[in-house]
Formats: sequence, C-alpha cells, structure tokens
Amino acid sequence: MIAENGRLTAAGHERWPVCRVGMTGDTGMKDFNWAMLEFFAHAGRNSGTANMFAYRALDCVISCETRLLIVDDLQFLRFRSQSGTELSNHFKFIANEFPVMLLFIGYDLRDKGLYLDPQLERRVTRLGLKPFDIDNEGGRAQWRRLLLSLEQRLALADKYPGMLADNLSDDLWARSTGHIGSLMTLIRRGCQRAIRTGEERLTRELLAQVKLDEAAERLRKEWEELFRSGRKTTMPAGSRRTVR
Repeated sequence: MIAENGRLTAAGHERWPVCRVGMTGDTGMKDFNWAMLEFFAHAGRNSGTANMFAYRALDCVISCETRLLIVDDLQFLRFRSQSGTELSNHFKFIANEFPVMLLFIGYDLRDKGLYLDPQLERRVTRLGLKPFDIDNEGGRAQWRRLLLSLEQRLALADKYPGMLADNLSDDLWARSTGHIGSLMTLIRRGCQRAIRTGEERLTRELLAQVKLDEAAERLRKEWEELFRSGRKTTMPAGSRRTVR
C-alpha cells in the first residue's frame, strides 16, 4: 500500500497500513487500547479512560489509513475471565466501528474459549496453518522456498545462493524439526556468531555451536541419523547441493 500510494496520505498523515498488538495473560480492554496508541506513538497514550483510548486509536486508524489490525498471541487471553469477556465484546466493537480487518493469531483458540461468545463465533473465519512436512515432494518444495526466501534477507557479507536451501537444508530441519520459531532463532543466532567471528556466512560447523530450545535439541540426533542414513531428505527431486 505504501509503494502504491506513498508514505503520506492525502491529508498529510503518515500511512500505516498495519497495526499490531501483542496479548499477555492479563491484557484488559484499557491495556489493549493503550497498546494500539503505543503502536502509533500517540501523544495521548499516557492518560485517559479505556473509551478515550479507543476513540483516539480509531482516529489514528482513520488518519493513517490503517487496513489491518493484527492481534498476536491471542492464546494468552483468558476468555473465561471477566477481563476476557470484556475484551471479547470489545473486539466486536472494533469490528463494527474500525475500518479494518481483524487478524487473530494464536493456537488452540477453540479450547482457549475464543468461540464461547456466539456472536464472535459468527464473525470469525478460521484459517489453519499446517506444519512443514518433508514426507512428500510438495512439502519439501515448500521448505525449500522458505529457505530461499530467508537467504535473500540475510545481512551477511559472504552469503551465496543456495547457502541455506542447498547446503544447509537437512541441517536446519534436523535442528528445528520444521518449527518456524526454532528455525528463525537458529538462523538469527547463527548470523550473530558469523558476524562476530568474521566468517560472514552460515556453515554446518558454525551452526553446530549454536544452542537451541530444549524441544529442538531433544529431537536433533534422531533427525540427523535419519538424514545420514538416507531414510529422510529435505531436498526436492532435481535440486542439487551447492559446493562452496
């Protein structure tokens, strides 16, 4: 939207197409409205009532021509509590009054109580996100596309095409078991180490020095043995490893 319409709106305001709010276990309605104002760096976020915060946030959304409101980590919200019920009702207010699409992100939201309110249940369209899978050609191709996309964004002086997608594909899966959180942590920490050491590229030896979360490390040896024995691979048919 910024590329098509410019950084500023016709009225001269900054264009912010997306607003994101992260949830915690005790987020209430006023906290949520404050978080929207904090995202926009609104000067009136330090004092006022929940309703005042809401209408200031609405003004920001309209002025900045925001079209998407992302509510992240929704699984932390206790829907069965009083504050959870109030916030659930507040979501309906936002859906009615704010000219935005609401995107809720979280896991096990049905069990957490998102759909306890019949009105909210009728407003929410569930979009599932399947885990990565390397047991079929389509899954392996999807994994490779992800790594190719990540390669392009790495700020390493000595990176090269195929560094992740060709040479480190199996290693990255073995270390992350296809979980995006573990994968991104591994790559981020690997890049930090590569910059500090002056290597400026990711290698198997460098990544082996990076410690990861307990769940990823627990399954690491099992996956490494599967790849070593040839019983598993992340490489789609026809792809070749790059030698550097």
